[in-house]
Amino acid sequence: MSKTVRLILGDQLNSNHSWFKTTDDSVTYVMMEIRSETDYAKHHIQKVVGFFAAMQAFYFDLKAKKHQLIYMYLNDEDNLQSFDRNIKSLISKHKFTHFEYQLPDEFRVDEVLKELCKSSEISSSVIDSEHFFTSRNELEHFFEGKKTFVMENFYRMLRKKHDVLMEGDQPLTGKWNYDSENRKKLPKNHKPTPPLVFSNDVSKVLEQINTTDIKTIGNIDAVNFVWPINRAQSLQLLDFFLAECLHLFGSFQDAMTPNEWSLYHSRLSFSMNLKMISPQEVIDKAMKEWESRPNEIEYNQLEGFVRQIIGWREYMRGIYWLKMPEYSSMNFFNNQEKLPDWFWTGNTKMNCLKDAINQSLNFAYAHHIQRLMITGNFALLAGIDPDEIDAWYLGIYIDAIEWVEITNTRGMSQFADGGIVGTKPYVSSAAYIDKMSHYCGSCFYKKELKTGGKSCPFNSLYWNFYDKNEGKLAKNPRIGMMYNVWRKMKPEAKVALLEQADYYLKKINEL
Repeated sequence: MSKTVRLILGDQLNSNHSWFKTTDDSVTYVMMEIRSETDYAKHHIQKVVGFFAAMQAFYFDLKAKKHQLIYMYLNDEDNLQSFDRNIKSLISKHKFTHFEYQLPDEFRVDEVLKELCKSSEISSSVIDSEHFFTSRNELEHFFEGKKTFVMENFYRMLRKKHDVLMEGDQPLTGKWNYDSENRKKLPKNHKPTPPLVFSNDVSKVLEQINTTDIKTIGNIDAVNFVWPINRAQSLQLLDFFLAECLHLFGSFQDAMTPNEWSLYHSRLSFSMNLKMISPQEVIDKAMKEWESRPNEIEYNQLEGFVRQIIGWREYMRGIYWLKMPEYSSMNFFNNQEKLPDWFWTGNTKMNCLKDAINQSLNFAYAHHIQRLMITGNFALLAGIDPDEIDAWYLGIYIDAIEWVEITNTRGMSQFADGGIVGTKPYVSSAAYIDKMSHYCGSCFYKKELKTGGKSCPFNSLYWNFYDKNEGKLAKNPRIGMMYNVWRKMKPEAKVALLEQADYYLKKINEL
């Protein structure tokens, strides 16, 4: 009699997958909480708890639907703490004759499972995870023969292919991209909609983790865990976003303000990255919401949201599978410095970094501009080793799985890939931060000062970055203007800026 074991990974909680359409007594599903997944980075405690809580909820949902299951808890005596060892043990113990798994999203796990199949004495097969709009290699085929990988071109192709916001072969409204209309600062007295949060009691999951020596970062309220841990809650969060936030999402998606951790963002990335909900249903629901409220939801709000999902998310995944594993070691600027100590505590006098880091420690979340133009911007200006900043981003954010994290961090944020993802380094002085946020007014440092003990560190570090990397960046057409400004500065002004930057870099842990 044939007996099949199917592996479900912690980020494959897709109840609509074809695997689960029928029950079959000859098929057993296995899920496992293992140290190889908790220990490859120092994760936020909310991330580890969130994954395990969602996995357990998915397990009980499948069990209620009469599927055959094995769930390996973190502290089970027979848990060998890795996918390959556990699967081999289960094959031996239960006499399984066939092994199946869904395509993993991480290169690391993909290699482990391919090697397992090669070394196994039973037959094996792999199936798609049935989640993304694209296949792993679709981006590679689309850009075949091209030297650059322009996200906008990929985005337009996917819009056409999947008939998203299209009228025939033309975009609705006649315009593809409304990014230029989605960069507004939050008005000073504007109070954002309070975020929908959950009160999940995950204290039992936390207790299990606390019996181990797993190293984590960040804070957690285990009795009132705010993140969705099942499909129903994920759909509830989606509905809340569409009803309460979509109408201002686009306008304020780049805005930042102290003590407002959610603003008008959907915070659906954790749910989507674990596959509790699909990008298709998110986009479908968003389009229906806009169609039902055209006078309340301007089109630019909708298009900006759709572009993040069908454009940026799919593009980053395509780059990941095209460029790994080499991508994980790219270091275009040869940056070697360590992360400042306060990246782990939030204890800095710079308001923008204090707010973004403390928010990350408290909620395991920061929105894309906080990641790109606050923490990422500073790390790049300070010459931090991409390995350091990569590990920090991968660990601290609840939605950070390598396929989406590393391309955003090493590519978009740190320009360590030399321009595969971004056409220029995303760096700024205090002027941009002040333009998009309310951080600067009450900061210890003064945004308008370029040198001196109270000058904003971003100002001198910004010019130091361009001076230090002129050999690699001077011919970049998107930043030639900055070098023209730098070259026209008086020699004494340049010296003062570089000396100020040098002082701050030497005192980086005291900033």
